[in-house]
Amino acid sequence: MRDNEYFIIGRHPAVAALRSKDQEINKVFLQSGISQDDDTVKNIIRLAKGRHLVISKVPKQKLDLMSDNQNHQGVMLAIASFKYASIDDLFENAQSKGEKPYFVILDNIADPHNLGSIIRTADAAGVHGIIIPKRRAVGLTSTVAKTSAGAIERVPVARVTNLVNTVKELKDRGVWIFGTDMKGTDYRRWDARGASALIIGSEGKGIAPLLKKQVDETLTIPMVGDIQSLNASVAAGLVMYQGFNSRHPL
Repeated sequence: MRDNEYFIIGRHPAVAALRSKDQEINKVFLQSGISQDDDTVKNIIRLAKGRHLVISKVPKQKLDLMSDNQNHQGVMLAIASFKYASIDDLFENAQSKGEKPYFVILDNIADPHNLGSIIRTADAAGVHGIIIPKRRAVGLTSTVAKTSAGAIERVPVARVTNLVNTVKELKDRGVWIFGTDMKGTDYRRWDARGASALIIGSEGKGIAPLLKKQVDETLTIPMVGDIQSLNASVAAGLVMYQGFNSRHPL
């Protein structure tokens, strides 16, 4: 089965989904003969029974097929779909924590592993929400959920038709826009204490020209090696944590 939006794969992502009040789950699949002495498996069974969900025990070969041979760890959830947030939801998330908004905007990230890794780091770095485009970019798939290690249940993701118009809306609502580029201010000087949104460009192409025109300040990651570029999720992680550092200084 190809990657799709209808399964959550792996033990820890399953626990996060089962704990989420917002995630609709249709069925729980457990590998036949899986050890129920494992604490995480026990927790999955307890949470599933608590939600009165059907638990189906199936052969490993079926889980391999359903997950397209991903590392399912003997556990999969069939879900209705991954729900996207609205821009208002992102602002409300920041307000509920008594913090200035801190968003990440992803310009056409195509690799689901990169998106999953970015969501996972965003959760750790205190990002209030992620914004992705509807076209020419990966959405919230089972691979993204697996790679995020459950963070997909905690970091709201908004999917918008036009990133340029969305950035203009954010600016009208008092958010400063920052973007990564080969030239700009050293990212280690970035002060994200105010309402901030960070744009991460696509793998290989960077930020689209029209979107770059909306950026208030560009940030660059200094490099001394021969390879003058970083994987999108690595670059995003470095800059997101500088935002965390400025918001939570030692």
